[in-house]
Amino acid sequence: MLTFDEDKRNKKLDDLKKQEEEDAVQILAGAKYQLPYINLLTTTVENTALRLIGEKDARSTLTAPFNIIGTKVHLAIHSPEKDGVQEIIQGIEQKGYTVLVYMASMASLEKAWDRYKELSFAQASQAGSIDISPETILSYGEKIKYIPDIKILLEDIGKQKTHQTSHLLEVILGGAISIGASDIHIEPEEKEVRLRYRIDGILQDVLYFPHMTFKLINTRIKLLSGMKLTMKAIAQDGRFSIFLKDSEISIRSSMIPGAYGESIVMRILDPKAITVKIESLGIPDNLFAIIEKEIKKPNGMILLTGPTGSGKTTTLYAFLSRIYSVDIKIITIEDPIEYHLNGITQTQVDTAKNYTFLEGLRSALRQDPDVIMVGEIRDAETANTAVESALTGHLVFSTLHTNSAAGVIPRLIDLSVNPKTIRSALSLAIAQRLVRKICQNCKSERPATLEEIATIKTVLDKAIAKGKNISAYGITDTTAKTVWEGKGCDVCHKTGFKGRLGIFEAIQVNTAEIEKIIPTNPSDREIKAVADKQGILDMKEDGVIKVLKGITTLEEVKSVVDVEED
Repeated sequence: MLTFDEDKRNKKLDDLKKQEEEDAVQILAGAKYQLPYINLLTTTVENTALRLIGEKDARSTLTAPFNIIGTKVHLAIHSPEKDGVQEIIQGIEQKGYTVLVYMASMASLEKAWDRYKELSFAQASQAGSIDISPETILSYGEKIKYIPDIKILLEDIGKQKTHQTSHLLEVILGGAISIGASDIHIEPEEKEVRLRYRIDGILQDVLYFPHMTFKLINTRIKLLSGMKLTMKAIAQDGRFSIFLKDSEISIRSSMIPGAYGESIVMRILDPKAITVKIESLGIPDNLFAIIEKEIKKPNGMILLTGPTGSGKTTTLYAFLSRIYSVDIKIITIEDPIEYHLNGITQTQVDTAKNYTFLEGLRSALRQDPDVIMVGEIRDAETANTAVESALTGHLVFSTLHTNSAAGVIPRLIDLSVNPKTIRSALSLAIAQRLVRKICQNCKSERPATLEEIATIKTVLDKAIAKGKNISAYGITDTTAKTVWEGKGCDVCHKTGFKGRLGIFEAIQVNTAEIEKIIPTNPSDREIKAVADKQGILDMKEDGVIKVLKGITTLEEVKSVVDVEED
């Protein structure tokens, strides 16, 4: 006997009716009134804009202002023929605004009117609008190309008398997103508050502003991030999102108490920053071929190592994107999930609920995965479970905190992993660092100094002595005559650098020579001595070759690896 789910059927009918209304309004807007159509169900409605019209007037005229960009007000209406609509438009224009009119469905308008409930809360908390408008941020982003542009806009907004806080935060966020900053630092000092952006791993000053302005911005960020407004003596973490066109940018915010007020750091998690193809990471050609082969195997373990901020997550995501297909199931266990990957199951560690990397890994194994990515191996149980997973038909990616690729094996042994199983499970150990790339806009060649010549020659001559073929990378002379540098321009914010890429080293563990010494509990140095025979560049050699190719500078390489180390 057939049974029907009445509620489900009614919901489908409601959805169809709503979609029919949207379609009808969209057709009517263009065909009859020559007006653009807007769907407020998928658009952010700004509280700042709503304040231009009272709720009673908005409902009676079937109108809703939903956004303000500069002096332009975006107004949704149900019909241009509705009584009172022209009076609403004229009233807004009398306040010094230009009105852009859109047609919207009743469902859209109802969504906007529901936001009137929040206005009293926002005013009571002195936080004004608790929404950041994506359209506004995009508008500011178009005006901002360089750091001085941000300073000019912020100083202009500082002279405004209304909605100053909203506009300041929009410029701070829009500017950071536009110029590719990874973090925003707002740091109260004795007399003023310092605003800095982290660009290509380096903090750069933007401007200073008064403590009174900082207090307002602090409150707004707390509201957006879901933090407690009254808590100022403890550290707090939060998060909010900005939807820009087809992408979601997550902002991870952190506050800690300081001598002159709470220090704020906002990490910008832009999906565009993580969608780096494996070919763009900077991996040397012979290592690239090895990685390509290993990540396509049905089982085994590949471990990445490097300090925080060395690009390990980007590299792991590039590996996952490279092998992803509808034929395999990929599960990641992360802390936290910073970027969402299409087609991949992602789960987040929650220590408060005892959902650790270990519990996540155990749960993932019950989901019939082909590939597992564990954000970090921190303890013996997780290490052993990951190794066992690699031995039972899974491909496992993860990270360790060691200084070099050679340090991976001793670290696993320290975590009580059986050396015999390491030989069978671990396929590849990779170490990486990030260096800034010379700005292509202001790049220039100059004679190498005596110190640079000596350092480059020493590193490459030792590589040749170990049997490494540097000519395969286009290097025929180990004596550097010239090197490259960036003079500094508006494009690179006067730094001489634009963008970053990795320098890498790796050890193939599943070779007879490495497998032979693992049971002897070898040191990093002993493993490296054997691994050098594999012909893979180490990080300092890879870095020096990138210097000779004009990709980066020797100072950059020295800042992340010890080029003097043997």
